[in-house]
Amino acid sequence: MASSSTFSLCGYLLLVLVATASSSLTPSYYDGVCPNALPTIKRVVEAAVYRERRMGASLLRLHFHDCFVNGCDASILLDPSPTIDSEKNALPNANSARGFEVIDQIKSEVDKACGGAVVSCADILAVVARDSVVALGGPTWAVQLGRRDSTTASRTAAETDLPSPFADLPELINGFKKQGLDEKDLVVLSGAHTLGFSKCGAFKNRIYNETNVDPNFAQKRRSTCPPSGGDGNLAPLDPTPARFDLAYFTNLKNKKGLLHSDQQLFNGGSTDNLVNTYSSNAPAFWNDFANSMVKMGNIRPLTGNQGQVRLNCKMVN
Repeated sequence: MASSSTFSLCGYLLLVLVATASSSLTPSYYDGVCPNALPTIKRVVEAAVYRERRMGASLLRLHFHDCFVNGCDASILLDPSPTIDSEKNALPNANSARGFEVIDQIKSEVDKACGGAVVSCADILAVVARDSVVALGGPTWAVQLGRRDSTTASRTAAETDLPSPFADLPELINGFKKQGLDEKDLVVLSGAHTLGFSKCGAFKNRIYNETNVDPNFAQKRRSTCPPSGGDGNLAPLDPTPARFDLAYFTNLKNKKGLLHSDQQLFNGGSTDNLVNTYSSNAPAFWNDFANSMVKMGNIRPLTGNQGQVRLNCKMVN
């Protein structure tokens, strides 16, 4: 007959196993509790991207800007409150981050499909990023799921940790390293700039003052980005801003990177070879982008009993 200490030990081991299981992400997390969750997200994303192709890039960017600030915890979605210094008001996000209304719609429809608040806002952001890339012709991947939502946000961390469009290569490398991401991740995830637009204020200095820029390209961009004013005017990050392709990397090789931080990836430094590879090898870019997105999605997630599953993505329960 087993002693009570044996039972205690078995119970302890069982608790450890359960805790370990609950703290790891898995693509099958919602298979049993809500099999309609992922198809519902995909349907709403596809409709949103169909209405406005630019929305795909905006939704992808939300996941980036969430994960780089205290991990992938949906903190970017929280509105200001007496206890929340909203990341929406941080310099990299203010009047720039967009697509929040699509996330709210998805949350509403997923909760309806699941019969309650089962799917976290953090997981919604991760799935939406994948579905946006696929909707614009890019690769797919198995999204790891099981994140919980934060009850806090940090405007200060957003202003410190999000990569700056004015950053030099060493700063970019260090910023990604802080998140557990390497130079390969830096280059391949920067390839997300094959989608979307940037505001004039983010690239004005480059097109008027930098020397490692194609003169014709700079002149073309100056036509919609004057020396003073017009900071909100938009320009595409590459020639095909609604198609996931290799044009971003080809642009860098031709000194046509729109942002200073973009061109730093191909400027005689340690990342030049990676840009060369991706500019002519779509399978390599597709595969590595998928892998790096999974890696980024694993940055410090809240799991198990940490955090909560928000009823409304904009506020703490």
